[in-house]
Amino acid sequence: MSAEKINPYKDSVLGKKEQVAQMFDTISGNYDGLNRVISLGIDVKWRKKVVEIVTKNNPKQILDIATGTGDLALMMSNLNPDRIVGLDISEGMLEVGKQKIARAKLSDKIEMVVGDSEEMPFEDNTFDAITVSFGVRNFANLDKGLKEIARVLKPTGVLVILETSNPTKFPFKQGYKLYTSVFLPIVGKLFSKDKAAYSYLSETANSFPFGESFNNILRKNGFTHAEDNPVTFGVATIYTARK
Repeated sequence: MSAEKINPYKDSVLGKKEQVAQMFDTISGNYDGLNRVISLGIDVKWRKKVVEIVTKNNPKQILDIATGTGDLALMMSNLNPDRIVGLDISEGMLEVGKQKIARAKLSDKIEMVVGDSEEMPFEDNTFDAITVSFGVRNFANLDKGLKEIARVLKPTGVLVILETSNPTKFPFKQGYKLYTSVFLPIVGKLFSKDKAAYSYLSETANSFPFGESFNNILRKNGFTHAEDNPVTFGVATIYTARK
């Protein structure tokens, strides 16, 4: 089943978008700590690589989509842009993010906005760089979301996406399968009130298109120079693309 068709709560009458917002609201309080445990802390290293790529574009206006609790937005503040906007569908995650930003005394530089990545409240050609870390697989309509990103990205801008992918080589392929289908849901159940959330996250991680398949989806939706760079044996991939 494609990631777009997988919903967090199997018996809910809500659409995927609303379910994803509800899920992240529920787990927002312990999401950061759990994230470090689940990724064994490597996700910080991956985000640093994203920041390195964004730096090359010398961006003044940055948009971080599915910003969550603002980890990546905070890291990009070191690039001294004029403005960083963190957009997310979950108010709960943004609240946690706002507290982190206030503690870092960056509330005047990073703006947190509740919004839908498929209908963003920004003008065409606004941003020099747009980032999405572990967010595109939660889009209810991937094509629509990517077209919307292309709309608000400047012609000279860069899109950088960090997303889960599946290792293809032995033994990492087999190890990762075991890790996502057994370890991840168990950790989720131990640490989180929301058992369904971590089952959903591991299910979508296993079914989301990656590598050249995802490059082709980017090309289909208005992007060129789509490239993929697998990290840590291919458990995640960094994609870069231009309009």
